[in-house]
Amino acid sequence: MNTRDQQTALERAARERIKDSHALDSDAGRLSHFYRGWASSYELDVGRDGYCGPMIVAELAGAVQTAYLARQRSAIAILDAGCGTGLVGVELERLGFRLIDGIDLSEEMAEQARQTGVYRQVQGDVDLNGSLSGYSSASYDITVCCGVLTLGHVRPAGLRELARVTRPNGFVIASTRKSYAETTSFEDEVRRLQDAGVLVPAQRLADGRYTAEEDAHYWVFQVPEKASAPTEERP
Repeated sequence: MNTRDQQTALERAARERIKDSHALDSDAGRLSHFYRGWASSYELDVGRDGYCGPMIVAELAGAVQTAYLARQRSAIAILDAGCGTGLVGVELERLGFRLIDGIDLSEEMAEQARQTGVYRQVQGDVDLNGSLSGYSSASYDITVCCGVLTLGHVRPAGLRELARVTRPNGFVIASTRKSYAETTSFEDEVRRLQDAGVLVPAQRLADGRYTAEEDAHYWVFQVPEKASAPTEERP
């Protein structure tokens, strides 16, 4: 097998692993087990698939800070929800953000993120489909969520908790694969949260670059000054 054939085979295998991760039905046990085995090669795989979501989400955070938040980037508290191996955190740090916390379901992925050295703290074993009980309301100026609002991972209802931990007049920035946005109730959930005064859609970049195989929508939500985000039981 020549070098080009080897590269093609590696790319094909990477895309198969990514596809397999989308068939886990948001089951925390299955997801945790899957990522335990994938953590060490995750960045190589998504790199082969042209994954540019982390850079775009971080750039949006930078634009939001410049346009709306008066304090310097080094003083802006950010939660990287579903931080994985730390790809978004590295991009945020490159842009001048320093107060970055990360959470992820996979302890193995979280350990990879810790090793980047860009986070204040990283917590593993955190299920974004449940209540973020270890995090107080209105804790962060910006919450970013890249790569986990994806089929088989975090359900649309998880957006409520991301809004809860974000400060009034703060922002939630998220990516959604097109397949996720089109086949889940994500936009219905956005409307419900808007009607409830939990968040307000501020910007949407439709059909943006994400991977070589699929585009994504990028969302910027603002948490209103008087947000009402009661915790709801989830099935």
